[in-house]
Parts: sequence; C-alpha cells; structure tokens
Amino acid sequence: MCGVLLFYYGLLSAIAPNFLWLLFLRGLVGFAIGCVPQSVTLYAEFLPTKQRAKCVVLLDCFWALGACLEVAVALVVMPTLGVHWLLAISTIPLLIFAIICPWLPESARFHVASGQPDKALATLEKIAQDNGRPMLLGRLVCDDSVGIGQRGRLKHLLIPHLRNTSLLLWVIWMSCAFCYYGLVLMTTELFETGPSGSEEACAADCRPLQTTDYMDLLWTTLAEFPGIFATIFIIEKFGRKRTMAIQFLIFALCVCVLIYNTNRTFLTCVLFLARGIIAGLFQAAYVYTPEVYPTALRSTAVGACSGVARLGAMITPYVAQVLLKNSIVIATGVYSFAAILAALACLALPIETKGREMRDTITATG
Repeated sequence: MCGVLLFYYGLLSAIAPNFLWLLFLRGLVGFAIGCVPQSVTLYAEFLPTKQRAKCVVLLDCFWALGACLEVAVALVVMPTLGVHWLLAISTIPLLIFAIICPWLPESARFHVASGQPDKALATLEKIAQDNGRPMLLGRLVCDDSVGIGQRGRLKHLLIPHLRNTSLLLWVIWMSCAFCYYGLVLMTTELFETGPSGSEEACAADCRPLQTTDYMDLLWTTLAEFPGIFATIFIIEKFGRKRTMAIQFLIFALCVCVLIYNTNRTFLTCVLFLARGIIAGLFQAAYVYTPEVYPTALRSTAVGACSGVARLGAMITPYVAQVLLKNSIVIATGVYSFAAILAALACLALPIETKGREMRDTITATG
C-alpha cells in the first residue's frame, strides 16, 4: 500500500501547480516512505544467524545504487527539463515495486508469532521448494499464549528489560539520521561556497549546480559502497555495538577535519570517507535493531526507531544549511558532538547480538 502511495504522491508532485502544493505533496511522500524500514525487518526474518549481518548490510548497496542513479538522472534532466521532470522520472522504480510487491512472501516468524502456524508452514514449504531442498522434518510449534492483541504495542518497548535498549537506540538512530542527512546537505553547501566557505552567498540565492558539482556528488555517493563492505568485515569481527561506536568516532573525526578544508580535492576526499562511514553505520543500526527485539515487537521497534530518526533528519537542515553559513566550526562541532554522544550510547547498549538467535516472544528477550 505504501509503495502505491509513494508512486501516486510522487507523480502528483511532478505536476504540482505551485510551491505550497509541492510542499504538501512531498510531505505525503515522506509520510508514505515510512514503510521502507519494514523491508529490512521482513528480510532479516528470513535470514540465518550467520548470514544476517552480511546480507542486511549488503542491502544498502541498492540504496546507494538508487542514490547514484538519482544523481545521474539529475545531471541529465535538471539542466534541460527541470525539477518537475526529475520528480516524474524518479517515480518509475516505485511503480515497478508496487507491481511486484504482491509476490513478496510474508514472514514465517510473523505468522508463528501471530498464531497462524499453517501459513508459516506453507511459507517454509514454498521456500524449500524454490531452493530445491527437502522440507525440514519435525513439527512447527506455535506459542498459543501469543495473540494478535498482544503484539506490536509501542508501550512494550519501554518495559523494564527493554527500556534501556529502546532509549539508547532512539539516541543512536536520531544521531544516524542527523549525521547522514546533514552530511548530504553539507556536501552541496560546501561545494557551492568553496574552500573554507570563502565565497559569500546570499541567503535567498539558489545557484544551479554545475556538472562538476554533480560529479562530486556522484563520487561522494559512491563512497557508500566501500563503507558498506568495510562494515561487513568489522561487524562480525568486533560485534554490532563496537562497530557502531568506532564508526561514529571516525565520522566525528572526519567532520572536524572539514574545518581545515583548503581545496576542492581535499574536500571531496574527506566527504567521500565520511559518507562511507555514516552509510555503513546506518546499516549497522539496521542489523542490530531487528536482532535485539523479538518478533512480537520487531516491526514496531524498527518503525519507532525510524520515526525518531526522522526527528534528526528534520533538525539537521538548520545546522547543515543555516548554521554552516555563519560558522563552519560551530556546525561541524555540533555534528561531532552528536556522533560522540551516539558512540557512547552504542557502548552502553546492554545486549550484543552477534551470533544471537532471533527471539519470537517478549518473554524470550534477553
């Protein structure tokens, strides 16, 4: 349903008659995009423990590919056809997804947790058939004490043995979004203002990006790929908590280095490294969150974390675009402080999920 809404409101945005309508329709697009994190929940519930981290992190490759494709399309479309055509063309992948979505299987874990063992068994049999493997022997046991009305309540995220985990994860997710989208916005701002913010820019000015700007954006976006592969390597070596903490600290260092920006090449290299680190970090959070919560709460928890992350995304333009124009030192200091605070939150998480089986009920969490 959200895929259809994304396509519908995205397409309407392309024909918005004025700026107010554009704001309203893009707001509806933002509302519908709330379904995206649930794709990670669904995917993670199908994966074996040993492969889960690698596969979930690799999923971000497609996010990065989409970002690179958007930059490439903007490079061709913006100078000739304008932003409305860019918005229209950008809805094509959404239409494709909406068409193929009915073929996605429902999670067997969800069916078991919701007291529907027959549907769970049918899903497992279909998986075995598609992979040319025999169905596992044994009887699928469903906990009859778990019912529809006992699943997915937001208040359960704050029960005693989950409260610290939830609060710390909200800090981590908010910081992830604050830093990730802040870096994306800072990239264009820094490319526009030049080294060390040397060029004065009027607040009402909106200078079109040049070809070199788009190419630099493409290079910094491509940085997500090495960041993803680096995360795959260290997340199984150091664990989820330490991986996120290390990446937050490296990001803080990279942002501080931006103060000493002297030329465009140096700026691009630092942004390349920072973008890779924060992209891998965001995906590490996507690995940890579904693993630490039971099936009965997993979708709710991921949705809540994603919702809190949007608060960080809402705040970050005031730092990356407004504060940055006044003082690059203060702006980068804010991002460094947020990253260091989040690193401490990562280390304070009570549970390390490396090698840990997924739980299905709230009482099984621990």
